[in-house]
Amino acid sequence: MFSKATFFAFLPAGLALLAGAALPFQAASNAAVGRALGHPLWGALTSLLVSTVVVVAALLVLRVAAPNLGKALQGPWWLWIGGVLGALYVAGAAALTPKLGAGGFLMLVVAGQIFTAVAVDHFGLMGLAEKPVSIAKVAGVLLIMGGVLLVQGVGTSAPAAVAVHGGK
Repeated sequence: MFSKATFFAFLPAGLALLAGAALPFQAASNAAVGRALGHPLWGALTSLLVSTVVVVAALLVLRVAAPNLGKALQGPWWLWIGGVLGALYVAGAAALTPKLGAGGFLMLVVAGQIFTAVAVDHFGLMGLAEKPVSIAKVAGVLLIMGGVLLVQGVGTSAPAAVAVHGGK
């Protein structure tokens, strides 16, 4: 059927799709725990604390060597913004998913990622090779925005948020 080489060629894409498939559940879970605890930031903190426990456990189970902090400290300033940006994403998901819905929130997240990725590639930011904007990339971005509008149901009323205990 499929060769081992084909399997391993498609494995990263499959894992990326699975990671993406988890995001609606993460956003909804963070929003629900935020509502249960009284504020979206409590939901974000809970998510980040659980993430920390999971990553520390993985480091221990996989017996990953200690990090080279000296080398990291000598790197560019932007090496350290991942945690800040991750916290902003998690807090945003907890606060905005009840208002936009999982689909609406994630479509806007993807649109923001694509816009920013095109700009990062165009200017070769953060050590990446420059990849100039093309007509095809602009068309792709416009199609994504059209998808955002369709998924958000522009012109339709938004459904009420589901209670913490009333999820499906």
